[in-house]
Amino acid sequence: MDGRDLVRSVRVVGSVRAAQGLRTVRAAWRRMRTDAVGLPPRGAERARVPGPVRGAEPGPGGGVIRFARSELRITVAVNGAVFWGWDGAGPEPSYALAGRCPEPDPRAVLEPDTDGGWRVVAERVTVVVSRHGAIEVCTPGGVMLRRDLPPRWWEPVGGGPARWMQRSEVAADARFFGLGGRATGPRLRDGTYRLWNTDPGRAFSPGDDPLYITMPVQLVVADAATHLVFHDSSWDGTVTLREGEEGAGSGHDRTGRCELRMDGGPLRCWVMVGTPARVLHVWASLTGAPALPPAWALGHHHARWGFGSEQEVRRIVAGYGERGLPLDAVHLDIDHYDEHQVFTVGHERFPKLPALAEELRRQGIRLVSIVDPGVKAAAGNAVFDGGTAVDAFVRAPSGQVVRGVSWPGESVYPDFTHARVRKWWGELYEERLAQGFAGFWHDMDEPTSFSAFGESTLPRSARHFLEGRGGDHREAHNVYALCMADAAHEGLRELSPQERPFLFSRSGWAGMQRYGGTWSGDVATGWPGLRASLSLVLGLGLCGVPYSGPDVGGFDGSPSPELFLRWFQLGAYLPLFRTHASLRAGRREPWEFGAEVLEHARVALLERRRLLPYFVTLAHLARRTGAPYVRPLWWGAPEDRALRDCEDAFLLGDSLLVAPVLDPGADRRAVQVPRGRWYDTATERVYEGPAQVLVDAPLSRIPVLARAGGIVPVRGADGGLELEVWAPARGRTGGGLVVPDAGDGWDEPEIERYVARWSGRRVVVMRDGEDGVREPSHPVRIRGLG
Repeated sequence: MDGRDLVRSVRVVGSVRAAQGLRTVRAAWRRMRTDAVGLPPRGAERARVPGPVRGAEPGPGGGVIRFARSELRITVAVNGAVFWGWDGAGPEPSYALAGRCPEPDPRAVLEPDTDGGWRVVAERVTVVVSRHGAIEVCTPGGVMLRRDLPPRWWEPVGGGPARWMQRSEVAADARFFGLGGRATGPRLRDGTYRLWNTDPGRAFSPGDDPLYITMPVQLVVADAATHLVFHDSSWDGTVTLREGEEGAGSGHDRTGRCELRMDGGPLRCWVMVGTPARVLHVWASLTGAPALPPAWALGHHHARWGFGSEQEVRRIVAGYGERGLPLDAVHLDIDHYDEHQVFTVGHERFPKLPALAEELRRQGIRLVSIVDPGVKAAAGNAVFDGGTAVDAFVRAPSGQVVRGVSWPGESVYPDFTHARVRKWWGELYEERLAQGFAGFWHDMDEPTSFSAFGESTLPRSARHFLEGRGGDHREAHNVYALCMADAAHEGLRELSPQERPFLFSRSGWAGMQRYGGTWSGDVATGWPGLRASLSLVLGLGLCGVPYSGPDVGGFDGSPSPELFLRWFQLGAYLPLFRTHASLRAGRREPWEFGAEVLEHARVALLERRRLLPYFVTLAHLARRTGAPYVRPLWWGAPEDRALRDCEDAFLLGDSLLVAPVLDPGADRRAVQVPRGRWYDTATERVYEGPAQVLVDAPLSRIPVLARAGGIVPVRGADGGLELEVWAPARGRTGGGLVVPDAGDGWDEPEIERYVARWSGRRVVVMRDGEDGVREPSHPVRIRGLG
């Protein structure tokens, strides 16, 4: 601790989290003392590289290549994914993977290469290993997509985890995406990005890094192909990126560079090659299919920290009803707890919570509860007493239970890396279900422990079970929220087996999509925060997490009417559509911003309700294919470099292009349109791509374009499903997929395929099924005929 830490420790008393007072100062000192004793000093280190190749041994899907000071295991799986691990590292155990690894591809062959190296040749990829341990991933045609230079380790002389570094090169035209939830992006510019899930402790804007969800997952888009690379280590680390330049320096290309440094863990990774759709499909097959939210969770959610009472909830719900505004869910924050204690209810303010939940459900509105991991460390607290009885809480190396500070005060934290603890925690949701809650949002699960200085989390030396392997918080920190979501998801499936769980978490790691989704966390109110909202949703989708959304209006402050409306209009086209705000922030009900904003917000809400069948279809397709609902414009044409650099618009599924207004005072905006014909859905004006076009963006709406030939399932005037078909260009055909599902259960509805084509002067739409072509199952409305 230095003088600045001391100043911060004094200032924190009476600051943002002043309710905790001196507790945060004591917690910071306690964390530092725990680590000073529990973490051995690194001391002297030995540097190591693989050394020259010594031989190789073929095996299923690849084989083992031995070097003087390490060995490399390479396996190509049947789905085309490539795994390699140094120092004998295998793909399991891993928190990222869902179930067992895919089978090795029997057609992949390990064979000698030139200059003493080796290569593995498979159908979709060739992996070339040099005699000193450099690894090249190439297309079947021999185009190099990625070259990893020989890795380097730094091993403590006295033993302990080795730090390691991996430098890589990619094509000069390549662009980087991913690394979890990043406020700047979705394209990742030159710079260093940290891999350590972090609560910034304040509202964030673009440029703040890291945030709540970090993942060592990169999606790299280049002319030759797209590839996803995942380095499977949950330890703290950094990724330094530098984009390439074509024609740089004496007329030569400068390759793109990536340098990954990790504080520990195995040096192992997966690489998938192909189109963006294929890469995300393979990624989902490895890490798990995205959870399917119930249909109601794809509607509009209203939340606030500070509803305060049942009467206030009823007032808000009545306000929506009186103004004809659709509402599907209300979220209760920590103020509904009894003194902020998880799995409790403050009965003075919420005396009849189950009755309120049933009353709302009859109106088609669900209640959603916040759940925090921090448990008040006090005898008599049922969760604390129950967890103590089963030895559920994280301990220090000394054997004492680790104590931090969260909203209820001094708190302890369950060790979710133990299956027994996950089962105990999952059973606690029975209390939430009995109170009438239908969904859950996990907060503070980085995990966060308030601190006057230093890191706001548990001591790095805190011990974790890690499925029996044993280890400390350096390894467990980034997967803590993932394991908490696992506990809740499996508990809810046991407690309410007929309904799909609805769960989303502020923090997480690779594979979190199999339990639910996420939201932006505490995004700052302001136009930069609005822009960051879109970056987060796009970036997370490219890491395999398709269901996410921001706090509409921003978490803090009071948005102007224009900012709130533009944020609301964007939110209407994102998977999680939720207004939310801090205890001290301005209101977020649409009628609080004046009659004009109310009317335009009503239009956006009604359009979201109309598009609900399309969102349901996208949710089912995400579960089956891994494709995100919200996609960058280059999704179908990654070779289009103009689209690669476009970050202010997105595709919603295959059929719609949404161009939100992200700057104040704008009533028109430029839109980069992909190849093909596109219709303005408001005016039916036609645009031909690829081109940059100028479109109207009045305050009443944001531009939304429909792809010619696209078929969008919508809610008709009678509430039934209707097909909105955008006329294909003459001589072309169109089509679309529909998954009709309005339920919350586990049934797997059939995917309906439709084709649209010209027949003389008419557009004909038919359903294409296994039993042949027949008339559509739903009413059809043709648009774009002028």
